[in-house]
Amino acid sequence: MIPVYICEDDAKIRAEQKEYLEKQIMIEGYDMEVVLCSGHPQEIIQAVKESPGRGIYFLDIELKGESMDGFGLGQEIRKLDSRGFLIYVTAFSDLAFETFRYHLEALDYIVKGNPKKLKKGLCRCLKVITERMRKEKGEEREYFSVKVMDVVKHIPVDEIVFFETAGRTHRIELHGYHDRIDFIGSMQELEEKFGERFLRVHRAYLVNVAQIAELNLKGREILMKNGEKCMFSRGMKGALLDRM
Repeated sequence: MIPVYICEDDAKIRAEQKEYLEKQIMIEGYDMEVVLCSGHPQEIIQAVKESPGRGIYFLDIELKGESMDGFGLGQEIRKLDSRGFLIYVTAFSDLAFETFRYHLEALDYIVKGNPKKLKKGLCRCLKVITERMRKEKGEEREYFSVKVMDVVKHIPVDEIVFFETAGRTHRIELHGYHDRIDFIGSMQELEEKFGERFLRVHRAYLVNVAQIAELNLKGREILMKNGEKCMFSRGMKGALLDRM
């Protein structure tokens, strides 16, 4: 879990940033958590000292009544977290070049005068950070995104075992290693999306070929690697044998 820190001297804006970031983290399922939201830079520094590691920092530049501004705070953070992600959120667009003068290697600079643009900027930063972290870890895995209520879940395609029609119109159930998710969708669209990696073995089942453990030809049954079973139609026997 990557810790997220917010340092903003305006209590109202600080609360809005925290609320929006937490909402985006929940909706997108990011491996992040807002751990501290403060108007005092020393509180941020102390928290980072107590919990060393790579973090994400949304910093205001002008911190009224404090001993340092956002640039000074960024310098102190860099001493403790050289690989952390610094994002400056401020009303002063003409100060953007200062991040380069201080050698802070800021990820982004967001002007907070326009609420809509501010939210868009925060959203963009979370997405960029997530992609960078995946690439650094060598994760080139493909993810299948599905919306459940107000939450978007991202499931690695190689962890999907099979899809099953859920018995109701346009409802599909995803069977995965760690998830069982009911969602609105189309088997035909899923077939087209995944291509040869998944096989429509029955009108009710679309299986991940790589997840097949064995076939019961007499009973026309497929045993998947997670222990679950799917039926296959008589006409799919040849296609299954070809892929095994």
